[in-house]
Amino acid sequence: MAKSRSGRFEKEASELLNSFNASLPFDKKLYLEDIEGSSAHAKMLQASGILTKDEADAIVGGLQEVLKEIEDGKFVFDISDEDIHMAVEKRLSELIGAEIGGRLHTARSRNDQVALDFRLYVQKNTLTLKSLVRDFINTLIGIAKNHTNTLLPGMTHLQHAQPINFAFHLLAYASMFKRDFERFESSYKRNDFSPLGSAALAGTPYPIDRHKSAELLGFSGVTSNAMDGVSDRDFALEILFNISVLMTHISRLAEELIIWSSSEFRFITLSDEYSTGSSIMPQKKNPDVPELLRGKTGRVYGNLIGLFTVLKGLPLAYNKDMQEDKEGVFDSVETALISLKILNESVKTARINQDKMREACEKGHLSATDLADYLVTHCNVPFREAHFITGKAVARAEELKLDISQISAQELQKIDGRIGDDVVKFLTLEASMNARNSFGGTSVPSTLKQIASFEEWLKTAQ
Repeated sequence: MAKSRSGRFEKEASELLNSFNASLPFDKKLYLEDIEGSSAHAKMLQASGILTKDEADAIVGGLQEVLKEIEDGKFVFDISDEDIHMAVEKRLSELIGAEIGGRLHTARSRNDQVALDFRLYVQKNTLTLKSLVRDFINTLIGIAKNHTNTLLPGMTHLQHAQPINFAFHLLAYASMFKRDFERFESSYKRNDFSPLGSAALAGTPYPIDRHKSAELLGFSGVTSNAMDGVSDRDFALEILFNISVLMTHISRLAEELIIWSSSEFRFITLSDEYSTGSSIMPQKKNPDVPELLRGKTGRVYGNLIGLFTVLKGLPLAYNKDMQEDKEGVFDSVETALISLKILNESVKTARINQDKMREACEKGHLSATDLADYLVTHCNVPFREAHFITGKAVARAEELKLDISQISAQELQKIDGRIGDDVVKFLTLEASMNARNSFGGTSVPSTLKQIASFEEWLKTAQ
């Protein structure tokens, strides 16, 4: 099959141009989508009376042979073919003859072909990522159900703030990942339209049925404007953005896993399966998985900004700059896929050290706010005054080398005589945690309601 340039040009392209211009080294990843799109196009051309049944059958059968060659590792990728589309079409013509093979490209351009292949890739991986996010949420909920009474110091500014339960903390992450799931879901619906049949930019004079090919490929509809159909890469930006937000949440959790597994905290112990050692210090057990997750977040940010920069000044319709749209997406998708899988296993296999969490709650006066609340609700003290009194109580507890949850009523009464003997029952860690029973709060009943809500959602989230 003649190359697409040969009718117009007298000289062959230089090897330097072939090397610089070719996308085959990376877009060969789209071989399956390219063959699926070409098969649907051939069937549509037959249904529209442009190809005979024999021609369409020969093309579809030949494409299946090409697919088998690629998947068996027998296909020869030649950089002079420039891209996966030309490579597949050339091999097809070799298998079934150039006369029939050459008819496949009727009523389409490489512009809509590449837009289709890339969109199919993004849509498939959007569903896969959405499923993996759901799996991880399910893991978090499973762990949370066993830790509604496990006390953990809730923090602000990385300082001890108020007692919470570990399940409540995990549900905060589950909420983040649920939003990630919903972003992938929304993007899939918004981008579920086929650009095939847009041709180069303006449509085609052939009597094609774009809705037929879209239906064969599983799309819910077709793009409404041919020029937008070939030049739109919002779907690529969306998956890059969705992955960037997802990786932000993964990185935040990874940071806590790193902190929690340190000798200073020891809240969790990562499984040996997902930890590494030191080349010189035999006692070390390093949290390489969360560190890599944290590190890989930067590269997906770069891929998003890279594509934004490529697209920001492009006139309509297609421009060769858009060849730069794929490598970053491929990289981010592969990064997100393995990140979700290994994060899930790392969290699932980690040991939760409840005693260490409880021990940490006994430092930092986590129930100090409860003393202020007690003064307001039981002693009719204005909150600003209660805040001041509580500050003095914390100072006295530190003089006694006690946590505020351990100080006696008698000591507190020396600070303010309005404080009753019943104050101590409000200052226990459990009482403090369970006092926060407002909707979405950390009390055990509230946490259980949140878990139940997630379990209901998981039943329908697909």
